[in-house]
Parts: sequence; C-alpha cells; structure tokens
Amino acid sequence: MVQDSPTYISALLLAAGKGERMGGAKQLLTLGERRMVEASLYNLLASQVDQIIIVLGFAAEKIRPLVEGKERVKVVINHRFREGMSTSIHQGLQAVDSRAQGILIALADQPFIPAEVIDQLIEQFAAGGKGIVLPIYQGERGHPVILSREAYEPELMALEGDRGGKEIVRSHPADVREVAVASPGVVVDIDEWEDYKRVS
Repeated sequence: MVQDSPTYISALLLAAGKGERMGGAKQLLTLGERRMVEASLYNLLASQVDQIIIVLGFAAEKIRPLVEGKERVKVVINHRFREGMSTSIHQGLQAVDSRAQGILIALADQPFIPAEVIDQLIEQFAAGGKGIVLPIYQGERGHPVILSREAYEPELMALEGDRGGKEIVRSHPADVREVAVASPGVVVDIDEWEDYKRVS
C-alpha cells in the first residue's frame, strides 16, 4: 500500500552483511514460508513507504532473485560491504528518489516489524516538528528509524565503518521523536543462532 500523502518516504533495507556470528548469509534463513530477507521486505511492501531500496552485498547472487522485480523495489549492490554498514547506507542513498523527504533505515535481520508500526512512524514524521522518528517498545528504542533527508543526508554520507543511523540519533537528541509502539519486533534482531532458534 502506498500512501496518498505529500511526504515521500524512501526506505533503505540493509541486507549486505556477511552474518559472521552465524557463519553465513542469515538473510537466507527460513522463517515460516519465507526467507528472513523476504519477511523484512514484505513488511515494507505492506506499508506506506513509497520506495524501497534493498542493498545487497554478501551472497547477493542468491538473495537477488528473491527480492527483485517487485513494485517500488530497487536492488543495488554494495561491493564494499566488508567495510561496514556505512557503505551500504552510502550505496542506497545514491538510488533514493529525488522526491524523498524522509529516509527510513531498516535492517534485514529485523523481520518482525509489522507494516502498521512502519505506518505509525511515517505518520509521525509527516506531522513535522522533528527530523528523526523512531519506535520505542517498553522503554527501549528500536528500528526502523526515519531521518529527514534535507537535514541528515550529509551526515549519513559522512558515516564510516560499521556505523549506521544510531550515531546520528545520539548526536541530535533534541530532534528525536520517540513513538511508543505495541510490537516487540522493533527491538528483536537475529544476530546469533540462539536468536534464530527462539523465533524459528
């Protein structure tokens, strides 16, 4: 579903990592009838996001057939993925639509964020007043985060190594709107086998 709103949101779905702690491409792990990367993508597809840029790197040749060819989805390859998350953000930003006002950063290893939560964040961002919008569940900040493109694209492009949006959030506490949500999925990521066993 695409929103009928003047606020254009481009999502970067970061799916380039090597998954070193799990010994392989965790993006391809099965969750129900889908792979993890597909579950994360479909949550975005069901939301009011206008554009989805999925950034691949490690195992791109295996992941790409699962995600390309869908409406609103653009696939880009980060050949520098070994240098950290910042390089995926840089690669994704180069593909962002010129109309985008908000950049939503989502992670492929967080497949349990419902579209309703994403839409809540978009609505709060569209309401204005703050340049950074993120979910909070039982007092804990989670993902995804939406950042004003106008205000923060230069800082996103200046990130180095394995750093992401968290660095920018920490640097601008007065510009952050926390949105209380009922979904624990915003704080659940799958980094290790124990995490996967709990949810699979």
